Amino acid sequence: IIRNKLSDLQRDLAKNKNVVIEGRDIGTNVFPQAEFKFYLSAKVEVRADRRFKQMLELGKKGISREQVLKNLIKRDQLDMNRKHSPLLKSDDAIEIDTTDLNINEQVELIIKTINKE
Repeated sequence: IIRNKLSDLQRDLAKNKNVVIEGRDIGTNVFPQAEFKFYLSAKVEVRADRRFKQMLELGKKGISREQVLKNLIKRDQLDMNRKHSPLLKSDDAIEIDTTDLNINEQVELIIKTINKE
């Protein structure tokens, strides 16, 4: 019920606007008719490194990189296997492997892809 309400709210907020929205079910559930959909992936080890670094920068200590890795794997499994709005790559999404890309390179690649269309 809450997920449905929030999805409706996101649709209302974006109505008649050009928006960039990220989330694990945005392209498959919230905005299935979006003009552009990108599915960003990366090796789980790299994602764990990025998240662990982010936590350290935020001053969050007391969790190990291994715990972050285990949490990411668990979250992915839960999200991919949940009954409502599971984490899926929509058939029309453009997949970008960000394993070897920094954030600026990711944005640049997405913009280049949009401008080609």
